Amino acid sequence: MLDRWFRTLAQCPALVRLLGFLLTLALLWLPFLLVLSWAIADSNWRSIATLVLLYLGFIGLVQQWGQIVHGEPRVLVAFGLRGGARQFFTEQLLGLWLGAMLVLVMFGVEAAMGWAQWVVPQAGFLRIAIEGLLVGLGIGFAEELLFRGWMWDELSRDWRFPSTLIGTAQIYAVLHFLKPWNEILRTWPQFLGLVLLGILLGYAKSATRGRLGLPMGLHGGLVWGYYLVNVGQLSQRSQPMGASLAGSGIAQGQVPDWVTGIDGNPLAGLVGLGFLMAAIALFAQLHRWTRQRV
Repeated sequence: MLDRWFRTLAQCPALVRLLGFLLTLALLWLPFLLVLSWAIADSNWRSIATLVLLYLGFIGLVQQWGQIVHGEPRVLVAFGLRGGARQFFTEQLLGLWLGAMLVLVMFGVEAAMGWAQWVVPQAGFLRIAIEGLLVGLGIGFAEELLFRGWMWDELSRDWRFPSTLIGTAQIYAVLHFLKPWNEILRTWPQFLGLVLLGILLGYAKSATRGRLGLPMGLHGGLVWGYYLVNVGQLSQRSQPMGASLAGSGIAQGQVPDWVTGIDGNPLAGLVGLGFLMAAIALFAQLHRWTRQRV
């Protein structure tokens, strides 16, 4: 039955194939979700268990998908997990460093402008740093295999590179921006930040001839850097605008949230968007150099 369904989807356009696969995954995952919701009382452990199970289901289902729909016996290689372990870890490590440095330099600029200040690390910071590294690596691997791996591969079979790049970034942003309508209106700059982040990660993949090591590391480094600043409390943003400066109504060193990031989220602020666009310009140039050398 699954074979017949997948063979039917193989004749459909890319977006229909995406929706069909995700619907199949959701239907197969739902019974396990109900069992885990009943069996595990702790909400945190329940969330972790359901997400791990969902991702294991994705890995298993996508193997069948690749063989039936596209005749790909090594589908993970087609997604970009290729080039050997040494090359993968080298590119992942480079991306990890670039991502973390991008975040730290951005907060450094804010500190230099007087919009934030560095804080001396507290006891337990090493544990937080290791914890953040593991979280970043896990998120980077999982999300990049899904979006710049499977989804990118699926769209690129029907679309040209620019459409694949923008389309994947938009889907990535939409799925990360599911929230109540009033929150969407309040934090709308974050959606633009998510689109730009998706474009950046897409260029990181294309700059390394379709391999996933660099985007996985870059994504993980961004998560890790923000984890160090936010959870590790390395930096403290200015207090909300209060005391006036020369009758302007703005305290010295303070700026509106839309400059540094709504709710402290760099993706929802002018500074973060600026840094993302600068990084996109760099990786777009690397992408062009890679294409010229082919």
